[in-house]
Amino acid sequence: MNHTPVMLDEIVALLAPQPGEVFVDGTLGLAGHAVVLAAALAPGGLLLGLDWDTAMLDVARERLAQVDGVTIATHHGDYRALPEALTAAATDVGRAPLADGILLDLGLNSAQIDDPTRGISFMAEGPLDMRMDRTSGEPASAWLNRAGEDEIEKVLRVYGDERWSRQIARVIVDRRKVNPLSTTADLVNLVEAAVPMAKRDRRLNPATRTFQAVRIWVNRELEDLESAIEGAAMALAPGGRLAVLAYHSGEDRAVKTVFRRLGQSGEFREVYRRPEVPTEAEIVRNPRSRSARLRALVRLAMPEPDAPLESERKLNLDQDLSL
Repeated sequence: MNHTPVMLDEIVALLAPQPGEVFVDGTLGLAGHAVVLAAALAPGGLLLGLDWDTAMLDVARERLAQVDGVTIATHHGDYRALPEALTAAATDVGRAPLADGILLDLGLNSAQIDDPTRGISFMAEGPLDMRMDRTSGEPASAWLNRAGEDEIEKVLRVYGDERWSRQIARVIVDRRKVNPLSTTADLVNLVEAAVPMAKRDRRLNPATRTFQAVRIWVNRELEDLESAIEGAAMALAPGGRLAVLAYHSGEDRAVKTVFRRLGQSGEFREVYRRPEVPTEAEIVRNPRSRSARLRALVRLAMPEPDAPLESERKLNLDQDLSL
């Protein structure tokens, strides 16, 4: 399984891992980012990785086991469980349950997209599953075969910005009475039947937005996202940084909302005025990085009453990361 980590150089420069520090990768995947970060934490550091996909987690553990001089801990679960997982991992090695750096990459792993047995992509036929954690929840096919027309329409409109959401929902409900959905091809065919040829966006497969919306809904990707991001921020040590990679408007809007709110508290500061984006060279190498948006937050070292804020290593932002 292969996956090219998005904006790796920017992430490493931003989080600036140092020997002995505590880092968390809340979306471990195949450990593309984590292997590089973990190596910089040696000797004496701790890296905790979380992922809700057991197959990805097994591969990540093997890759991280090759990094010497750093303690590796993993947790089967998504980033919503980050504070509790960090407390457990840090306690096990006698460390404080606060992180010097946290990464949340909200994008899909290429290995997941390219695996037809997962049903995430419309590019190859496979079971219409879409679950990231296949040990829990219901497959996309089960939901699409039971949900009401209004519910399906709302999901397609809200999570996919699908202008043909009503027509697609109606076709799904009508045709499943005779042929229940079971494969990715079934869903593609229903979308194509609902969207007039002359009205299609030539830049996108007509099923693109529907597949995105259903995947987000099945995995509850935006559910409690704001509170999860805030929980991660609160798990930072003074001077620690949180980096979040978002890939569509709903995700980025949630990140921006939380960062702005925390920035107004005086305890945190946004690193960038506007989100960073991949370079053109990276987009050429990895087209799937095109929609990535990187935002970052630093937790300030709070001063004593009537005393100036002390200078922290991680608050001395390089010119490339200046406010």
